[in-house]
Amino acid sequence: MRRNFSRSELIAVGVIALLGLIVLPALNSAGLISNFAINLWGKYLCYAVLAISVDLLWGYTGLLSLGQALFFSLGGYMLGMHLMLMIGKLGQYKSDLPDFMVFLGYTSLPTFWQPFRSFLFAALMILAVPGLLSGVFGYLAFRSRIKGVYFSILTQALTYAGSLMFFRNDLLMGGNNGFTDFKLLLGLDLRTPGVQRGLFIATVALLLLVYLGCRWLTMTKFGLVQRAVRDSETRVLFSGYAAANYKLFIFVLAAIIASLGGALYVPQVGIINPSEMTPDKSLEAVVWCAVGGRGTLFGPVLGAISVNALKSWATRAYPDSWLIILGGLFILVVLFLPGGIASVPGLLARTMRRRKKSDEPIAAVPATAVSAATEA
Repeated sequence: MRRNFSRSELIAVGVIALLGLIVLPALNSAGLISNFAINLWGKYLCYAVLAISVDLLWGYTGLLSLGQALFFSLGGYMLGMHLMLMIGKLGQYKSDLPDFMVFLGYTSLPTFWQPFRSFLFAALMILAVPGLLSGVFGYLAFRSRIKGVYFSILTQALTYAGSLMFFRNDLLMGGNNGFTDFKLLLGLDLRTPGVQRGLFIATVALLLLVYLGCRWLTMTKFGLVQRAVRDSETRVLFSGYAAANYKLFIFVLAAIIASLGGALYVPQVGIINPSEMTPDKSLEAVVWCAVGGRGTLFGPVLGAISVNALKSWATRAYPDSWLIILGGLFILVVLFLPGGIASVPGLLARTMRRRKKSDEPIAAVPATAVSAATEA
């Protein structure tokens, strides 16, 4: 097990940090990169954070969760509640209430919405709500020794139940339309290019911190046990380790990571609704992980960015064929590139070594040795 970051890994992280934190924002400030492009790439990087959470579960622990989109959306909803309460300060509404509450006939803000006027409280809820939900669900599931396909089905059911609940107007969470039309964040106008650049930089910083933190975790003794749970949970149990506790910790950690990505996604995209937490969104995240290369952390980042960039192009050029393209891409990767995009450099290196070895001339056998062998 590697205890340190490899040189190539550190170089890749350094390049991403340089491009994301300095170069791209500077080019956008100079007008060489459009505001739309910087906003779009911020969205891709939020998805990359979600993909890392999937890989931490699936690639390193063997838990195929189909509920990560739920935690991603919960983080978005927690910040969205705060952003909705900031709209009235621009004078757009006669009431401090969000517009959908005015439409439903409310004259005062519901009690559970009141604390979300504070950004600090909203930030705390971004961590607490997904962490509490995943903790309770994970405790019940892992203590009952639910695993494999049954765990995947349960997480999918949890996601579907969550999306149905948020469709209901009596929950006062925006119903089918969700939250949109955000204006202010910490007193800053979200519509200005400078604030969008700041959100992009914050997303890059979050992605780097999440990647480095998860990479460090997988290199520790904890990470070794984590992979042992993935490969043979029975042996881990016989070795005296509480596998359920390891899985619960990773499940909660992955939920919080996904929630942080969702919280930064909302102010950049400008909307959050129940469609973001449907099971098919979680399935898409699994595809990103598989295409990039699960069990690598860096691969899912590449997968999330490349697949979503392909989606942006395909939904414009071939809007009716995107799902077919996505399904075909997943099948091709599973059949012909099981290691994903992250395995391509290694495959090329091995191919070059084999070709180099096959091109080496065979050493000639001396004639005296041939005659001696013949006489013998």
